[in-house]
Amino acid sequence: MKMAKFDYFVLFAEMRTGSNFLEANLNLFDGVACLGEAFNPHFIGYPDRNDVLGITQPEREADPQALIDAVKDAPGLNGFRFFHDHDARVLDIALTDPRCAKIVLTRNPADSFVSWKIATQTGQWKLTNATHAKTGQVTFDADEFDGHLAGLQDFQVRILNTLQRTGQTAFYVAYEDLQDVEIMNGLATWLGVEAQITALDKKLKKQNPMPMAEKVQNFEEMSQALARADRFNLTRTPNFEPRRGPLIPTWVAAARSPLLYMPLKSGPTAAVEQWMADTDGVAPSELMRKFSQRSLRDWLRDTPGHAKFTVVRHPVAWAHTAFCERIVANGPGTFAEIRRTLGRIHNVAVPDGGPIPETDATYDMAAHKAAFLAFLKFLRNNLSAQTAVRLDAAWASQSTLLQGMADFGLPDVIVREGSLDRDLAWIAGRAGIETPPPVPAQTDPLAGRLAAIYDDAIERAARDAYGRDYESFGFGDYA
Repeated sequence: MKMAKFDYFVLFAEMRTGSNFLEANLNLFDGVACLGEAFNPHFIGYPDRNDVLGITQPEREADPQALIDAVKDAPGLNGFRFFHDHDARVLDIALTDPRCAKIVLTRNPADSFVSWKIATQTGQWKLTNATHAKTGQVTFDADEFDGHLAGLQDFQVRILNTLQRTGQTAFYVAYEDLQDVEIMNGLATWLGVEAQITALDKKLKKQNPMPMAEKVQNFEEMSQALARADRFNLTRTPNFEPRRGPLIPTWVAAARSPLLYMPLKSGPTAAVEQWMADTDGVAPSELMRKFSQRSLRDWLRDTPGHAKFTVVRHPVAWAHTAFCERIVANGPGTFAEIRRTLGRIHNVAVPDGGPIPETDATYDMAAHKAAFLAFLKFLRNNLSAQTAVRLDAAWASQSTLLQGMADFGLPDVIVREGSLDRDLAWIAGRAGIETPPPVPAQTDPLAGRLAAIYDDAIERAARDAYGRDYESFGFGDYA
């Protein structure tokens, strides 16, 4: 018989927060079934499964509601784990549904980040036999952690605010609560389950139990970086106050001139930064970076007559840059898992390993064009929230990214890449710079590759995906 209080549940968590252990303990209760990561964009349920409750990954991709209905209709009380980068369409369905129970699992974000880095290094994501434990030391990267934390904050705030607006509440569980059988029984009671347990699941073992100083090679540097940040309280849940905009740490100020560049992720950032450095006769490494809201406000107050600007790129070049840098390429900053998912689900045929079209005989320009066209078609659906893959800032519409900037402050000037040399000279003059240097001649290092494949089909596909940007910024055809 279906439980009366809720139709199904969602366990909101992140990697390395103890979600596997919590799932195992939920499954100990008679009539309760947690079905893994049912809406992970790269697999369904578990990496070695083909379906959840008879729904396959392609069927789920086409209609996520069908899988939710299957979860609701299955005997007993069923649910699934959901992370911030899972199918965003599910949030629109589950968060506003009072018949869906929300369980929110949190962990100190520094602990979960280091645990994730070690698991990535060792390849060990679960441990059932302590004799097989793999250990490792990792290097803490403050910039990478900032990005990790921003994703956690955004996800937690969305959950919190949606529940507030719809008059709901969630059951919050901290990582440290997972070893308390009474809390697990309390969770079951809250779910409307009459069954109780007397002991926890003992199969899964805690990984990396040593102190943080033994897990991080540059522990002192990590401590100093976290102390300087002072933007969060690591023990506070669920929303990791204070809330902050995600783009400010990427903004760049000139070393001496009153110029502030507000870059968009797939724009001509390197060329603009070189121009700013040349303006002051310094190296790009001497530009001012990694602003917080507080330090940026200080800079704005201390820099009268400043000029804030951003640069928008033609949507064809914008999408091509994101495609080449995030999907075709390999290494830091690229999305290998998304690349594989795009190949399996969206027919974006890019070899898994970072080919270069100009030199890789197995992936020539014809193959590059076909894959880019498929990527543009994927973008049309992704930008319309019709795919399970996250909408990344690397390919989000530029008009939407500018709206996000407005939470802190809009640029004084929005410049098109096509008129960069003229417009940056005007901005420099506005800031009191009489003889600004020229902009580097090549602002898009991928322009040659794009010119070799561009045609009307690519233009039409880009307009289908980015119609709003064409309209907002007055772009014509790329060529």
